[in-house]
Amino acid sequence: MGLVRCPVVNQMGPRPAGAMNYPGCRGPSESPRSGVRGHIGSRLINDPRVAQIMTWKTQYEKAKPKLLSDSTICAANRALFSEFFAFEEYKLKRSNGLPDLDEGCCITLYGYIMRLRNVNTWFENKPWVDLTREDIKRVYDALEDGAIRTRRGVPFQDRHSYYNKIFKSKPFRLAGKDDLVREVIEFSTRPKQPVRYITEEVFRSLVEVVGQPKHLLLLWLAWDIGENISTLLQLTKREFILQVNRDTGEREYLVQLPAAKLKRSRQARSEVTLYPETVRAIDRVLTDIGSDERVFAFGYRQALKLFRSVVRRSGARTMPLQETVRWKDLRSGMACHLLKNGWSRDEVNARLGHTPSSDTLDAYINFLSLDRNGPKRRLAEANALARQREARALVPPGHEEGMTLKSDLVRAHRDIEELRRQVEILLTAAQPQVAVKTNWSKHAA
Repeated sequence: MGLVRCPVVNQMGPRPAGAMNYPGCRGPSESPRSGVRGHIGSRLINDPRVAQIMTWKTQYEKAKPKLLSDSTICAANRALFSEFFAFEEYKLKRSNGLPDLDEGCCITLYGYIMRLRNVNTWFENKPWVDLTREDIKRVYDALEDGAIRTRRGVPFQDRHSYYNKIFKSKPFRLAGKDDLVREVIEFSTRPKQPVRYITEEVFRSLVEVVGQPKHLLLLWLAWDIGENISTLLQLTKREFILQVNRDTGEREYLVQLPAAKLKRSRQARSEVTLYPETVRAIDRVLTDIGSDERVFAFGYRQALKLFRSVVRRSGARTMPLQETVRWKDLRSGMACHLLKNGWSRDEVNARLGHTPSSDTLDAYINFLSLDRNGPKRRLAEANALARQREARALVPPGHEEGMTLKSDLVRAHRDIEELRRQVEILLTAAQPQVAVKTNWSKHAA
């Protein structure tokens, strides 16, 4: 049984020859998020009670029975899916020490619903217990060759997650096909981490076109704190603690990021705000809400709609390929900005919520050539020392002291010029229209 070509759903642009699209197939950038349908600024989404309706848990509890009762899926596969979810729910509760599924667990489980639907479609609803080597190889080759495409008409970029979480994992183990899958999918390469971010200048062009206080605050938090939008949307007033920085005497907020509201791979932590604009935005929004109320009374879909409008009006584009800006590009942009301003790899990893051993930043560090600066500086110093030795070798006997004084004078002139240059930079930075003061010393506090 071969793969069939199905009508293209929401495809963007012309359909490449040989491409296969399947109804309901989603790519990594199309993963549905929680939210409440409605217009930005409407009474509906500004009601905190409505904002809590479409949580990840609600989404999962609604989607799971819909999947398991879907008559278009064969009974054998529905039974397999039911057994898998029973196993996965138990595993998530026990491995995380939880008496019940929390939001983090439901994010994971909801992702499985989309993947299982896609894989079932790729195998044309054939019972997985009856799959042959040829069936598996046909789907594997179609994924690797880009013949299976997302609803947007582009090849699946997260193939590796399908191989590890579905094909080589519990779902196909329940079907008794995991060993066969490992024989077929013998060669697979993890996609390289793409470099995609925005600069601070581009970020400021985004906030310039935003007027609504809560929308403005969401953008500043996404850039300043650098956490995912789905997490920021869950924060309550209680998780913003006002304090005074002991080094600068300036007001700042300590933003608490509890584990229950983070992705499983992120570390629970508290982060201080770095920008005075973020402090002012928080002050303005928190005034009118209760301690246990959510700061943002709208969900991810409304945030996505808002951001697309902001990007369109600002004309913002990412580095280095001038692509359309996404919410997650603010997080990577913040990381690049801190790295270029002297923060260490471990300090930025900690602010991002990664473990110290995480290699997520490596692609950005390599692209920015930040880890090349040290070796280049040492090479320049070594060359300078070699030239000094050569110069000393040419000095006639008895003239060494005069040569030393001349070298000291040249070095003093060079130091004066460097100090003059730094003073000019500081004077320029002190002008409000040129640069905005930023407290970069806070990360050392």
